Amino acid sequence: MNDQVLTTVLFLSVVALTIFITIRASRSTEGTSDFYAGGRSFSPIQNGLAIGGDYMSAASFLGISGIIALSGYDGFLYSIGFLVAWLVALLLVAEMLRNSGRYTMADQLAFRMRRRPVRLAAATSTVVVSIFYLLAQMVGAGTLVALLLGVDNQAIKNIVIFGVGALMIFYVTVGGMKGTTWVQIIKAVLLMVGSALIVVLVLAQFSFNISDLLGQAATNSGAGSAFLEPGLKYGGSLTSKLDFVSLGLALVLGTAGLPHILIRFYTVPTARDARKSVLWAIGLIGVFYLFTLILGFGAAALLDTSTLDPAGNLAAPRLAEEVGGGAGTTGGAILLALIAAVAFATILAVVAGLTLTSSASVAHDVYNNVFKKGMATEKEEIRVTRIAAAGIGLVAILLAIPAQNLNIAFLVALAFAVAASANLPTILLNIFWRRFNTRGALWSIYGGLIASIGLVIFSPVMSGKTDPASGENLSLLPAGIDISWFPLENPGLVSIPLGFLFGIIGALSSREPAAEDRYTELEVRALTGAGSEKAISH
Repeated sequence: MNDQVLTTVLFLSVVALTIFITIRASRSTEGTSDFYAGGRSFSPIQNGLAIGGDYMSAASFLGISGIIALSGYDGFLYSIGFLVAWLVALLLVAEMLRNSGRYTMADQLAFRMRRRPVRLAAATSTVVVSIFYLLAQMVGAGTLVALLLGVDNQAIKNIVIFGVGALMIFYVTVGGMKGTTWVQIIKAVLLMVGSALIVVLVLAQFSFNISDLLGQAATNSGAGSAFLEPGLKYGGSLTSKLDFVSLGLALVLGTAGLPHILIRFYTVPTARDARKSVLWAIGLIGVFYLFTLILGFGAAALLDTSTLDPAGNLAAPRLAEEVGGGAGTTGGAILLALIAAVAFATILAVVAGLTLTSSASVAHDVYNNVFKKGMATEKEEIRVTRIAAAGIGLVAILLAIPAQNLNIAFLVALAFAVAASANLPTILLNIFWRRFNTRGALWSIYGGLIASIGLVIFSPVMSGKTDPASGENLSLLPAGIDISWFPLENPGLVSIPLGFLFGIIGALSSREPAAEDRYTELEVRALTGAGSEKAISH
């Protein structure tokens, strides 16, 4: 009982801190610039921490650690993919997007195209990607709190998911971007400190000899040296190898198309600051993914991985308990509660950022620029953002409940695949191809969306996948249903090229003349920042 009291106190402390920050930030939130972009008042270091806080989600902390604990070397490929992806964001997107937009991805597209259809398409894509990403965070929240309460009750997990949904709606509706950003900054610091503490304690168990740690992990895994070599998860069949290539493509290209990452480039004063933010974020995230290597292999070395949940989402909290003294000890309980509270803060910060991004896109792109033709007042737009946040939160809650048996890093990889298929081709073609036009943008966004989501629906993720050892159903649909004709679990290998192809074919097949003067102006603005503060409309 004492352990649960400690856990509850830590949890409530984290939640109370984030609520206090949100309420305080709401006092200085006045117009849409404050609500969507934090008044563009954050420094590169602050924004870099916030980007890190947005990116180092429950998927990274819980999901990747779990995959490494269960799959060894192949699991660490997630960490590599998530980190390398930032080079694409840094070199191709960050500075140009900050120069050529105001609040959302659609601002940049609407500058040289027919505004209404393009904004509607971009908002649709933003909401879909955000909901996929939200699923992972909700699943992580349910799993985490069930562990801390010592229950395996599905109803309690569902209640937790509803609670997280309610909190994220509160953060967005009350605090806007300022409140969300400060929650993310504090959460990033907590996560780095908590992870560093567990890493040091794990390494201390092996006298800081990483070779001994890896050797013990390989022995304890039951797979021997194969645990430290490629192929344990993505080896063997051609399908498995193609799945790995597909995953890698989605991870590396997806970050530069994630709406909740793209919106962060607008919260700094200049494009130079946007670039610096990404550099700070890369440094922070790079160190963190090195931590996941120790956390994952540490869990494999020190825990009986057969007792973990099938998706491995609890490897990091269980490892914290073990290095703190083990189950039943005060030290173990304190560390478990600490890491779980940090992970919960992680979930709260990321879901707030995602919900803000998608609801802002609904209000700014759809309500104001499509229905109101740009004539809505700032007060009206913010009100619609708050209503949209509640709606999106409810959808995410209802979808997360049946998705609780999936690994959360895997769920995030699906969100990356959708972002890389629909958003990234459109952004890059718009920035770098003079001939690109409205039809090209619409075909690229909708084509990429339909291709990626359609392939997921007909993949083993939805139906037909079972555990070869236990026969347990590992898909979302009930065991008796099998509609899986697409063999890959991640659609990126097929859907990302299709996103580019649809965009190119759409642009070339359209008789709409390219707006040469608009492209030239966009190019100058993207490269220099001249005129980037003007309202983007026509």
